[in-house]
Amino acid sequence: MYEPIRTKSVHSTMAGPTSDFPHRSREEELDIQLAGHLAALLAVTDELRALAPSADLDTAAERLAEQVTRLRGGGAPARASLTSVDSEPHLTDLHHRAHAVAGRALLVAASRADTAAAILAAERMDAHAAALEPRELATH
Repeated sequence: MYEPIRTKSVHSTMAGPTSDFPHRSREEELDIQLAGHLAALLAVTDELRALAPSADLDTAAERLAEQVTRLRGGGAPARASLTSVDSEPHLTDLHHRAHAVAGRALLVAASRADTAAAILAAERMDAHAAALEPRELATH
């Protein structure tokens, strides 16, 4: 009358470990997120360095690259090529974007309890906020 069940129950596969797909811990997921945010911040920093070279941005780029490499287990981050383009509104947009990405990195670093990355992200947020202050006051 009824066909016997020939496959395993969904409930039994949920209870036992399977090797069908990789599992990551919460810490590994946060490492991946943090590395991604810091890599994005590095890309924006490299763009800013091309538009307005400074020792502060050079140091920040080096520190960001070190953190991304650490979080990726030695994998070096991709870097933007430095080509000079002169565009003031673009510079302001980049500082806004960098500030937002640094904020996201700070949130993930705090939830991960990564002090070094949190300090770096907070410093970058402050630097980009300071870079925006004179420009925003001049436009208002």
